[in-house]
Amino acid sequence: MPASSLDSFKVLTFDVVGTLIDFEKGILDHLRAVSGRSPEELSDARIFASYLKGRELNYERSSEVFADVYRHVAGELGFPNSEADADAFQLSVLRWPAFPDSVAALKRLRKHYRLVAMTNADRSAFSFYSHTLGGPFHDSVTYDEAGVAKPNPQFFAFNRGRQSAFGYKQSDILHVAQSQYHDIGVARDLGYTVCWIERRQGLQGFGGTPEPERMTTPDYHFPTLEKLADAADAAFAAAARQAA
Repeated sequence: MPASSLDSFKVLTFDVVGTLIDFEKGILDHLRAVSGRSPEELSDARIFASYLKGRELNYERSSEVFADVYRHVAGELGFPNSEADADAFQLSVLRWPAFPDSVAALKRLRKHYRLVAMTNADRSAFSFYSHTLGGPFHDSVTYDEAGVAKPNPQFFAFNRGRQSAFGYKQSDILHVAQSQYHDIGVARDLGYTVCWIERRQGLQGFGGTPEPERMTTPDYHFPTLEKLADAADAAFAAAARQAA
């Protein structure tokens, strides 16, 4: 059981892409439409493997380099590879959808916590995602401010300093994320309490995120953000009854 009840935290920090924004659906929908190939002809795993390599080769600002990511994928998988095709994929990145439960769950969580985005997306791309999510965040840190990307511990150090300026200690923070590679492992190693939203529960592999060297046991573990919101509502309601 977690050492702390959910009502003891003041801040939730969120990974955005993969936890709140369904980038895997966005990638697959676009690339399947471009290629015309079914999952039987070209597996999701093969698409993600090519995408991950393309992103590794083009790791800079997401609102600028995904055209180059597309060029890598198109060259490797034999997709149409014109400038227009690359540009269309770059624009599609800004329109990745939210998970079905994200908007409503964030509204509920905002009643209890300060919500802070911690995203490897740059400021330009994040502005689109924040709009898609209904503008729920009190604060945000992107690749542009931190100058590095998770899982680099400096990203977490940057945000810890930023939140301390508002009077919040590390013990006040619960870090919420899907990626074991980018977030859960490094945050746990740095002493954060962590909540794993296992968006790929029941699916094989790691999809569009790199495979971690090891799996980290989180303090909290839910299949969806809605389930986290349910647990938080219950924790705060119980605390209110005890205080009455």
